[in-house]
Amino acid sequence: MNQERLQVTAARSVTWTRHHLPPVQAHELLVRTIAGAISIGAELPQVRGDDPTDPAPVYPKETGYESYATVIAVGDQVTRFQVGDRLLAFYGHHDIALVDEAKAIPVPDGISEKLALLNILSCDAAKGVRKLAPKPTDSVLVTGMGVIGLLTVFYLRHFYHVDRIVVFDPDPVRTSLALSIGAHALYSDTDLSGETFTHALECSARQDAFALLQEKLVPHGQLCILSDGNHEALSLTPAFYEKELRLVGSSDGWDYHEHAAWFFKTAPHVPHLEQLFEKTVSSRDLVGYFEHLLTDATPLKVLVLYPSVD
Repeated sequence: MNQERLQVTAARSVTWTRHHLPPVQAHELLVRTIAGAISIGAELPQVRGDDPTDPAPVYPKETGYESYATVIAVGDQVTRFQVGDRLLAFYGHHDIALVDEAKAIPVPDGISEKLALLNILSCDAAKGVRKLAPKPTDSVLVTGMGVIGLLTVFYLRHFYHVDRIVVFDPDPVRTSLALSIGAHALYSDTDLSGETFTHALECSARQDAFALLQEKLVPHGQLCILSDGNHEALSLTPAFYEKELRLVGSSDGWDYHEHAAWFFKTAPHVPHLEQLFEKTVSSRDLVGYFEHLLTDATPLKVLVLYPSVD
């Protein structure tokens, strides 16, 4: 069986390439993609070829890492899935794929494509929040209301039940969305200039935001960097040493299966989460849409729908 993959073949160039899939192995699932997502912050630097975390890119490169699919065949030792089941996997922009059963995340009935896909980045955000483990009475400042920042607010509010969540981002649309999913207030130099915070999370990948967090934390406060480091270098300021702050980094998710059990019970009851997907595009149009993204304003997140096969 042939598989179509969207690959970066050179800087600023993506194309669909064809590959032959081997037979399904004992613990594997053959799946057909229903929907995927473009993760703007992670994918665009790779497509442009200017990701500072990958200074000498080697091509071709795979694209994407969030996939929602249906099972179309199973290996003879698969026990947790059957044909027709829906799942999440991490193979990216492919029309079909082979997935290890142990790495596939089952998706319950009634969960939309958008909410299913948000489980992955929600788990990544949750890992950083869990490293700080704030109490409901703590105050938290979050910079950068991209998808990771918004999902950080969601987890702070709906898992840790933190009441005082203040967010900083220059985009009024994104800060408004943050308020709708759990933030308490927007940071500004005028009305919150004297407030300090026990915890902070950096989701913007911008040095000015990172410096603000260090300035606004209380002595011995905790700060987690959740941004990828693929935009600007982040530097410690004198406040970090004077206050003896604690800094931790975080990458990927803590446990995608365990997080999914909580997320799929909680997310359907939180209005506005699906609004993180600001655009929808067909997989047939992905090549042209990536070209568009390189020259135009970028949405928070893009839903990619794959054609159904009768």
